[in-house]
Amino acid sequence: MRVDKETYYTPVENGQKVVEENEQNVKLPLIGVRHWQVLLLFIMVFTAFGFRMILSVAIVAMTDPNASTNPNVPVYDWKDKGSILSAFFWGYIWPQVFAGYAANRFGAKWFLIGTMFVQSLLGISTPLTAAYLGSAGMCMSRALQGVCQGFIFPSVTHQLSQWVPHEERSRLGAFAFGAGPFGTVIAMLISGQIASSWYGWPLIFYIYGGVGLAWCLLFTFSGSNSPAVHPTISKAEKFYIEQSLGHTDEKPSHKVPWISIFKSVPVWAIFVVQLGNNYSMWTLMTQIPNYMSHVMNFNIKDNSTLSALPFLTLWIMSFMFSFTSDSIINRKIVTIGTSRKIFNTIGLVVPAIALVALGFTRSDQPAQGVILLIVAVSFNSACMSGWGLNHMDLSPNHAGTLMGLTNGLSHIAAIIAPLTVQYLVRDEEDPKQWRVIFLLAASLWMLVAVAFIGFGSGEVQPWNEDSEEEKEEKA
Repeated sequence: MRVDKETYYTPVENGQKVVEENEQNVKLPLIGVRHWQVLLLFIMVFTAFGFRMILSVAIVAMTDPNASTNPNVPVYDWKDKGSILSAFFWGYIWPQVFAGYAANRFGAKWFLIGTMFVQSLLGISTPLTAAYLGSAGMCMSRALQGVCQGFIFPSVTHQLSQWVPHEERSRLGAFAFGAGPFGTVIAMLISGQIASSWYGWPLIFYIYGGVGLAWCLLFTFSGSNSPAVHPTISKAEKFYIEQSLGHTDEKPSHKVPWISIFKSVPVWAIFVVQLGNNYSMWTLMTQIPNYMSHVMNFNIKDNSTLSALPFLTLWIMSFMFSFTSDSIINRKIVTIGTSRKIFNTIGLVVPAIALVALGFTRSDQPAQGVILLIVAVSFNSACMSGWGLNHMDLSPNHAGTLMGLTNGLSHIAAIIAPLTVQYLVRDEEDPKQWRVIFLLAASLWMLVAVAFIGFGSGEVQPWNEDSEEEKEEKA
């Protein structure tokens, strides 16, 4: 169904979808309520990834007495930076499955608001935490922030499954999730500039805390769990979404088929590819500023700008890949499953090749190093049209739960990644030690790419719908 053509709609009545020609001639608006809901999710993911990334830049300034022009900005002699950077994921992995279940059971709106509110308060209090509780307090604070953000991806996935029609899934899904790399770009750019200014690194956390609180207020009054409960959505747009997704006002919730999920080979394929991708990407996301500073010898201003470039190109290229994916699926050039495998392979194999080359780049070749980092990170955006949307393909009814399950468990790799660097890279100025890190990340990318080709799927799974016995119970 195309939104740029006139379409005839009638209401959804008694839990059944009804479409009759010539009953009601309505043309959908170019920008609808569903777009506004996705934009709100974009802002939230943008802010959340900013919270994740600002410490990767700020910690350089927090441990460098020459970073700021203001001698009164606090500086700390921390030897456990890897532990502080990985602490976020100590908390992040635990609430994911519950978050997906809770979003499916109760709706995602208030979970998103509550967790972003707490995250913002913890961010604002970071300077005090560092001053009075030291690195141990920072680890605790980051772990709690991880718990808060553990609700985000399952809840966002659930929201998208309620609001985004099949025909627009790649575009709007990539737009919402693309806020992650865009938020990373902005966080890196402004963090470096602020950290080197008179105000110093504490201002970074105050700004992001304020933005997070403002979003909570905005989503309280403008966000909605689904078209069925939105107070101002037009009938035409509501019916368009529900007819595409099969949602109705009185659609009952589904029991989670845990046994079937754990037996599902395509679900395991998503988990494996997420596990490998998270390790490799979070190696880069947490360590690019360190690599730029100690191997390529960039100062903190140039460091933050150049570290942001790969994620800026990732964000831009995500739209190219998502529009192409939607196009070849809607034109029936390939199936959904084939499209997911094509873009997933591009998003893993090309970055792996770039990382191998980066491992053999010398410290006197900074331009080559930056270009290879841009290629490695930016092409990974193709995965947003690969495994990134595959949860909704396999089970629209349980997409949030699936995302919570695979995203939570796979982020164990994000804990391991910075700790691996801390263990293997004893001399941060030695390119040969960084080579081991890059070759390990590249190898994982290649392995999981092959696994998804062999075992991934784009088909709705049989366990997406209730069994006949469960249907009879509800009836």
